[in-house]
Amino acid sequence: MDKKHSVSVIITTSRELHTISQSIEAVLPQLSPSDELLIISPDNLGGIVKKYNKRNKHVRWIRDKGKGKPSALNLGFQKVHGDILILSDGDVFINKDALSYLTEPFGNVEVGAVSGHPVSIEKKDRMFGFWSHLLTDTAHQMRLRKSRENKFLECSGYLYAIRKGIVNRVPEDALAEDAVISHIVADKGLKIKYAPQATVYVKYPKNYKDWLRQKVRSSGGYTQTYVTESPHKMRTPLYEILSSPSIIIRYPEGFKEVIWTMALFLARVHLWILVAVKLHFLRQTLPNLWLRVESTK
Repeated sequence: MDKKHSVSVIITTSRELHTISQSIEAVLPQLSPSDELLIISPDNLGGIVKKYNKRNKHVRWIRDKGKGKPSALNLGFQKVHGDILILSDGDVFINKDALSYLTEPFGNVEVGAVSGHPVSIEKKDRMFGFWSHLLTDTAHQMRLRKSRENKFLECSGYLYAIRKGIVNRVPEDALAEDAVISHIVADKGLKIKYAPQATVYVKYPKNYKDWLRQKVRSSGGYTQTYVTESPHKMRTPLYEILSSPSIIIRYPEGFKEVIWTMALFLARVHLWILVAVKLHFLRQTLPNLWLRVESTK
C-alpha cells in the first residue's frame, strides 16, 4: 500500500535496551524518502539509536529531560516535519504495512486521528495473559463498532496517528496522554477512526503488582479533568459494571477462564479503589504514578 502523506513516527522510550531495536526495525522498511523516525528518550540507549542514525538518515534521536511521556511528546511535536504524526512506544513493534493502514483514513479531511490495533503476545493459558487478551479483544470490538458508527473512540497509546497541527501540546501531568489527545481531537470537531489492520504487538504485565502499576496510572488518567470535562465518552466505570455480565458469559472458554474473568472484575474493583485513594485522597501525581513495569520489558 502506498502512503499519500509524509509521516513522522515518534517513538518515546526510556531504558528499553532489549526492545528498541525491534521497534525501530519494524518501522524502517515502511518509511518513504519523505518520512522520518524520531526516537525521544532521556538517554541514547547504549548508542543503539546513534548507530541507526549513522546508517539511516530517516532516524533522529532527540534527548528529553526525563519528565515523562507527555513532556517527551511535546518536544517531539516541536521537531516533526511530516503531515501525519504516528505515535508509539519503544517496547512494542508494529506489523507490516501498519503505517499505510494508519494513514489511509486521512484521505478524509474530517479525520483527525486514527487508532491502531493492540494485540497481546502473552500466552492465553496463564491468568495474566488471559486478562490481556480479554481486555484487548474487548477494546478491539468496541473500537470496531464505534468507528463503524462514526462515534467517538479513544486511540490506543501503543500505536495511533494524528494530523499535524491539531495537537501541539499535551498537559505534562496527564496520566493517559492517549485519552487526552483523543479528546482534544474530538473537541475540535474531527473524527477518530480505527485501523484494525494496523497491528501493534504488546507485552503485558505478568504479575499483579505490575498489572496494578500500569493500570492505576492509565485508568487514573480517565478521572482527570482533561477527560471528565469533555463531552465525549467511550467508556466509564458504570459502563464496565453494566457490561460485565455479558463479557463473563461470552468471552471465557471453559471453567478456568470463567474463574479468571471473575477474578479480573474483582481486580478492577481493587484498581478503582486505588485510583480513588492515590489520585483523589493522597493527590499523587505523574512522578509518583508512572512507575516502570519490569515484566513488560
